[in-house]
Amino acid sequence: MQKKSFLSMYAKSFNWAGFFLPKKTYLKCSNLYDFCRTLDNIADDQGETEVKLRRFLNFKNNFINKEFQNHIIKNMWVLMDEYNISSKIVDDLFDGVKSDIQNEVKLNSKKELLIYSYRVAGTVGLMMAKILNVTSSGSLKSAIDLGIAMQLTNISRDVIEDSKIKRFYIKHDFEIIKETLAIADLFYDSSFSSIKDIPLNLRFSILVARRVYRQIGRNIIKKQTIQNYNKSGKIFVTNGGKIFQTILSMYDLLKLSLIKKHNHLRDKEHELISEEINLNERF
Repeated sequence: MQKKSFLSMYAKSFNWAGFFLPKKTYLKCSNLYDFCRTLDNIADDQGETEVKLRRFLNFKNNFINKEFQNHIIKNMWVLMDEYNISSKIVDDLFDGVKSDIQNEVKLNSKKELLIYSYRVAGTVGLMMAKILNVTSSGSLKSAIDLGIAMQLTNISRDVIEDSKIKRFYIKHDFEIIKETLAIADLFYDSSFSSIKDIPLNLRFSILVARRVYRQIGRNIIKKQTIQNYNKSGKIFVTNGGKIFQTILSMYDLLKLSLIKKHNHLRDKEHELISEEINLNERF
């Protein structure tokens, strides 16, 4: 029996979008997700911080030393070699995950929020774009933007769940949640026109993922008050909602063919991130 990928088990929205990818490309994206999910699971497991940190450092050391008996590590190195993915991007991802392995996590500024979101998700958007054969630096910046947008959506959705494990990325306040989603919308908008640089047969899947994930944020906004938000549990997009967003993505595909590619829209935010991380070295 073939082992299920983490993508099919955990990432329902991404797996839905992945249906529209060619099988070989889907498997490569799944291998990338397996690597990222393995790291996340180490950070998110219940247990003592010291134990999680040891597991994290052991996995990182095995990765650096190319311990290919671990098929997840082997598959990741294959992707890096095939698509010229800089090890600096993976180092950024390791740094982001490590920052979650603490007794308490608290972000205190927009800059810290953006840097964290780049590390744990912008990196994934960047690596995914390389797997989808994107080469333009402007479009790679927009791929980072889509990853950041999705992470800000995650953070806005999971405020209560995160607080239970002493992670305070943003305040448990509905106005702050809405402000965070407004920032996410700016990054979703910034990601759009550069999707033109993705080969046509791969483009639709990204449009679907972008729409479905953005809808999570819109479903959060519909709660209107912190009381309703608190009672909602995990906010998601139903299968019917995913079908509707998939249909709307057909309009996006047409729109992309008619518009010109824009210059990168989030340079100010990238400058904030670049005060700590040289993004140009990642392309």
